[in-house]
Amino acid sequence: MTTHPAPDAGAPPGWRTRLADWLAQPRVQHTVLALIIFNAIVLGLETSPTVMATWGPLLLGLDRAILAIFVVEIVLRIVAHRGAFFRDPWSVFDFLVVAVALVPATGELAVLRALRVLRVLRVLTLVPSMRRVVGGMLAAIPGLSSVALVLLLLFYVFAVITTKLFGASFPEWFGSLGRSLYTLFQVMTLESWSMGIVRPVMAVYPWAWAFFVPFILIATFTMLNLFIGIIVNAIQRFADDDQAQATAAAVAALAPPQPDRRAASPPELQAERQAELQADLHAELRALRAELAALRGALGAGAGGR
Repeated sequence: MTTHPAPDAGAPPGWRTRLADWLAQPRVQHTVLALIIFNAIVLGLETSPTVMATWGPLLLGLDRAILAIFVVEIVLRIVAHRGAFFRDPWSVFDFLVVAVALVPATGELAVLRALRVLRVLRVLTLVPSMRRVVGGMLAAIPGLSSVALVLLLLFYVFAVITTKLFGASFPEWFGSLGRSLYTLFQVMTLESWSMGIVRPVMAVYPWAWAFFVPFILIATFTMLNLFIGIIVNAIQRFADDDQAQATAAAVAALAPPQPDRRAASPPELQAERQAELQADLHAELRALRAELAALRGALGAGAGGR
């Protein structure tokens, strides 16, 4: 169901290998996944004052018990895989998510209690489809950064223009560069852009639609489609690579080993094959010499005729 780092190559086969195999079993993975989902439900119920007034001690006890199981699971994975555990990004992610829940949430660190819900994110490591989506999004970051820079440049240009054009009449929206940027971001999200911003501006500047409509077409539709296209392409490429690796591994596992026929052949058979190869080479050389002689004769006859 999920991939785990292989134990160190130098580790002798024994109880560590058996422990790693047991942790990788589907039933163990399904149990951990069920506990993650149940823990998410418990954390959601803890947000209700009514439920906490009745079942508070029970919910807190369940939360601590599930956290203890997660800690034991992480410890067993570290023991089984040792250094390979920290070379796997998803294992490190699981470790950090569980470690955050162990930080004392008292005093100024009480806000960290809300971070316990991060344990739900461990679903990403157990569900392959979610893992592919996250991997594709991470692979799309370089392309997204380029589009984000173009969008930032576009916002800056339009913000300077709106500040100079509409800042005097609408200082609460376009009175400064920062306010213009925020207002343009609201327009880009299409949140009350017409009745809330553009129509009041058009009441003073009737031609303002000629500015905001192209901005929406460029910033909202064009850039949004670029973002979606880059993410979809990255996810598809990531899924294709994952499928190709799985197919190659399956073919390699099913294909019988190909013996080295030359090494397996007796010396007499190898000598016969070498003799046949030399005979073929000699025959080809004789044929080439004959063709060269015929070509020279044709060239000499042609020269004598002239």
